[in-house]
Amino acid sequence: MPNVKEFSVEEKLSSLVSLQKVDSKLDEIKILKGELPMEVRDLEDEIQGLHARQTRVEEEINGIQEFIEQKKNVIKESQALVKKYEKQSENVKNNREFEAINKEMELQNLEVKLAEKHIKDANEEIADKARLLESAKKAVANKDGVLKHKKGELEKIIADTEKEENEFSTIAAEAKEKVESRLLASYERIRKSYRNGLAIVPVLRDACGGCFNAIPPQRQSEIRQRKKIIVCENCGRILIDEDLYNSIEAK
Repeated sequence: MPNVKEFSVEEKLSSLVSLQKVDSKLDEIKILKGELPMEVRDLEDEIQGLHARQTRVEEEINGIQEFIEQKKNVIKESQALVKKYEKQSENVKNNREFEAINKEMELQNLEVKLAEKHIKDANEEIADKARLLESAKKAVANKDGVLKHKKGELEKIIADTEKEENEFSTIAAEAKEKVESRLLASYERIRKSYRNGLAIVPVLRDACGGCFNAIPPQRQSEIRQRKKIIVCENCGRILIDEDLYNSIEAK
């Protein structure tokens, strides 16, 4: 940025403190939301999967029903052939023809029995699929209820915090403009290294406010002068004096 060099070390430190306090406020809002955003996404994915399973079961049931209709047609065709052969048997001329017709009738009766068995098995399979379908529908209904509740909670938190979050985000953007890119990158890197997100901390009771490691008197004197950026030798956090830290509020 063209005018970054115009800011003194103290001004940069002040901007970092302001940024840190604002980022901490934004962290608090994220904590308030907790796992809700992730839970909502997971529930939406789970419901989508349940719908896909439901559709798959419905397609399987339709396929089995088509199979049953085919077997019913086989039964009709076989029964029609049996009647045809029965009529032919009345006009046979010899035992050979009679035996041939009887054999065809037996084959068609076997086709009927086999088709009936297939239909019975298919109906049992449909019953199993229907239970799966009902279970899937109930699961979708239950998850839909949970999702609605979670979304309601999240929307309420967003509504309650949206204005504050937007204001803090604006303040954070303004503070970043007063910090050179290399220092800002260090700040962001340090923030990601710690669960509490503290990258810049005051010296409290002669110790680092982040890791509580003792800070030598000479180092503390340099920190109070605000002439250069000083980091904790133990945890790597940026150190500032308590007065500067307390003088800046995240508003």
